[in-house]
Amino acid sequence: LGTARIRWTGRAEGDLGLTAGAGVDDRRHAVEPGRWAWLNQVHGAGVRQVGEPGGVQGDDGDALVTAIPGVILAVFTADCAPVAMASPEGVVGLAHAGWRGIEAGVLGATADAMRRLGATRVEGVLGPCIRPECYEFGEHDLDRLEQQLAAQVRAWTAGGRPALDLVAAVRASLDRAGVELVGDQGACTACDGRWFSHRARSDRQRQATVVVVGPPGGATLP
Repeated sequence: LGTARIRWTGRAEGDLGLTAGAGVDDRRHAVEPGRWAWLNQVHGAGVRQVGEPGGVQGDDGDALVTAIPGVILAVFTADCAPVAMASPEGVVGLAHAGWRGIEAGVLGATADAMRRLGATRVEGVLGPCIRPECYEFGEHDLDRLEQQLAAQVRAWTAGGRPALDLVAAVRASLDRAGVELVGDQGACTACDGRWFSHRARSDRQRQATVVVVGPPGGATLP
């Protein structure tokens, strides 16, 4: 089977997001040579299909899907959850999922778009994101998300304040979409200094999650 390779960058690789300015293309090329597909992320549920390497660059949206070998998909985060998905048919998706995007349905929309490209069984892997011990969250918003997702996403910060368990929200949203979460990178972007964090350090920089689509015949994620 072919493979879809996944790579998470961090602070060591520098700013790879839209605010990077001069040198960003060189930094991206050092991570993965080739033309990246990327989005102007708007915390919604828009999904863009990529038909060739670099075929989407700067369109509004929060998820990319493709079945084209050699395509490089990228999303940029600094606390939100990057979620990569793959199917045995070689269809791949990559979503930027903050709480607003989860509420809007971005993960389900990504899985639906993959199925329209021929995906059957879809599996997902979660990258570095903020974890509940660092993610204080409003009670009203927690109530609304729990009602929408029909799942326990309420947690507590290290200081005992109400918190959102973003990982639980991702898992619940994927479950509703018929996607199995088979991997979690495990890092907290807020309390682990290897990553950029908007919430903890007001970082404007962004790390990347990059997925490279393998040849036809299948796609597997670590």
